[in-house]
Amino acid sequence: MTKTASLTANQHHFLQNLFPGTDYLTTPEQMLVFETDASRLTGVPLAVVRPQTEEQIVELLRWAHTERIPLYPRARATNVVGLCVPEKPGIVISTLKMNRIIDVDADDFVAVVEPGIVTGDLQKHVEAMGLFYPPDPASFGISTIGGNVATCAGGMRAVKYGVTREWVLGCRVVLPGGKVIECGGRNHKNVVGLDLTRLMVGSEGTLGVMSNITLKLMPKPEATASLMAGFSSLEDAMGAVSSVFRAGILPTALEFMGAEVLDCLARLTTVPWPQGDNGARAVLLFRLDGSEAALPHDLKRLHTALQNGQNTPVWLEQGIGSEQEEPLWEIRRLINPASFYVAPNKISDDVTVPRGRLLTALLGIRRIADESGLTILTFGHVGDGNIHVNVMHDASDPDQKERAQKAKLAVMEHVLALRGTLSGEHGIGLTKAPYVHRQLGEEERRIMRDIKSAFDPHHIMNPGKAF
Repeated sequence: MTKTASLTANQHHFLQNLFPGTDYLTTPEQMLVFETDASRLTGVPLAVVRPQTEEQIVELLRWAHTERIPLYPRARATNVVGLCVPEKPGIVISTLKMNRIIDVDADDFVAVVEPGIVTGDLQKHVEAMGLFYPPDPASFGISTIGGNVATCAGGMRAVKYGVTREWVLGCRVVLPGGKVIECGGRNHKNVVGLDLTRLMVGSEGTLGVMSNITLKLMPKPEATASLMAGFSSLEDAMGAVSSVFRAGILPTALEFMGAEVLDCLARLTTVPWPQGDNGARAVLLFRLDGSEAALPHDLKRLHTALQNGQNTPVWLEQGIGSEQEEPLWEIRRLINPASFYVAPNKISDDVTVPRGRLLTALLGIRRIADESGLTILTFGHVGDGNIHVNVMHDASDPDQKERAQKAKLAVMEHVLALRGTLSGEHGIGLTKAPYVHRQLGEEERRIMRDIKSAFDPHHIMNPGKAF
């Protein structure tokens, strides 16, 4: 890989010809937004290109491989781990103009899309046909399928339907040097050869550039219902999670909000749960889906599971259908803006622990918060053990900034001691790369580096990320 501070005249000429007009950006003003992502880390693009066809990507990767120029694929850049940041000067590839839905087949239950299609737009399109694409990262209204696949995004419905990898049947990938490989296909079952499709999902743009993606669909559920339950303690809330699963109930989604989150939400909006000494200090939010005939029975079973144990909620509210459910889920979506009532800066992490160790994990994180003197917000997808951890602090205060970093490390060590993982759905990017060795052994990382070298011999694809 070449380390260069600027492109030569010949290199500029090649890129201008390949990406005419506004599809080739070079001025600081044009490239400003492409320097960063939701992590707020910044890098230095040499140029930005906006391909509209696979043929352009092929020529770009053939040229960059020869010239040893780093490449940084990106779409909406909603990730919070520095995944899209051009840490070393290179060419940023924006896939947002490759945003077509190529095919939706209601008989095959398959959609073929370009990487720049917004996830929510695809969902609306297939749902109008009576079909369903379940993955729903919190950013589904603005993030893209390509970004979701690159990070193996999760979301609230992962409890029942799994994460993005379960819904990717295949993809076309352009490799450094310009070769195109076809991974997987349209079949819902396929065990021929090594599973290159799953290798690409979650690879964070380090192996190649996807030009199209084949997704699995299913029939759209007839109906949905949601239930929000408030508990007097963290222990009661986690006990209720266990009670629900032991009752044989598999929710579509199961979200958790800790006491610190409830407090900052109350500062932003009018909250429905009771506050004060006898109020809610932890909240669970459930969603169920299924047939219209079965859903009332399923909802009754959920009520019974919550109220028959020792962890009875202090408050319940439910909604059936999107009009009634939406106010409950809007509260969940307000966590990010509400968090800044606590402090101006945060370290956003997501960790996952075995589901039976959720309470131990959350109590440990609360202890770390007390020891650091900082507020740590905990919330997220407890149905599959995935906890979002926001270490709130004022980065302009060197002492707080140092304590926040120490708290982040302490959370990671605590999670790993519980046999958890450093990332459940956000990926590794730049922010977690220094810590990967704490989870993965040297031999595992060597194998991953060898695989990358097989795909990308000169290591030009998103260098410095993932592993």
